[in-house]
Amino acid sequence: MISPFIRILVAIGSSASIGFGIWHFSVPKHWNWNSYIDTRATELIIAVHAINIFFSLCLVLFGLMNAFLIFGNRSNKYSITIVLGATCIVWFARVVLQFLRPQGSMSPFLQYSMLLSFVVAFLCFAIPLFSILKKKDFGQ
Repeated sequence: MISPFIRILVAIGSSASIGFGIWHFSVPKHWNWNSYIDTRATELIIAVHAINIFFSLCLVLFGLMNAFLIFGNRSNKYSITIVLGATCIVWFARVVLQFLRPQGSMSPFLQYSMLLSFVVAFLCFAIPLFSILKKKDFGQ
């Protein structure tokens, strides 16, 4: 049985992932990414946009998968652990990157609020992952 606290954490983390994913679909246009790339580099422009679409879609799908697994009645410990684990790796990598190569460095508020939001998203998946891993009586 999954506790309500764990469900709430995953719901928050899933909402954050989905929100970041949806928002990222608009980032290239909103921040005018093409203005930073030579217009003759058409393959590079296509590649950057393709990577962003792929990344955005992955965030949305990871958020949806976690929500469906944690709230579904057909999930087992193995499937939830695998998806939560993969999601933790993605968010942990984002936290590390924000430390090593911070974005938003033009404004300390922006830089540290991004870091905080990435840490919160990571913890919303890491705490449930470790909670489920330590439970002996959860599913199969």
